Amino acid sequence: MTRLIAFARFWYDFIVGDDWRVAVGVGAGIALTAALASDGLSAWWLMPVVVVATLFASVRRAAGRRA
Repeated sequence: MTRLIAFARFWYDFIVGDDWRVAVGVGAGIALTAALASDGLSAWWLMPVVVVATLFASVRRAAGRRA
């Protein structure tokens, strides 16, 4: 059982890392892209927008803590 817990902790730390908001944002972007693509829409542009917006929000939040 300890190996299973260690495995789960590794993946949690790998995916979530320092900021859970980034993981949630990217996960939501993937889900929204999949939903749009399953409806037959061209959704290739959505993930780059989500990644840039999530990165911008993360950097802004980090810069606000230092000020």
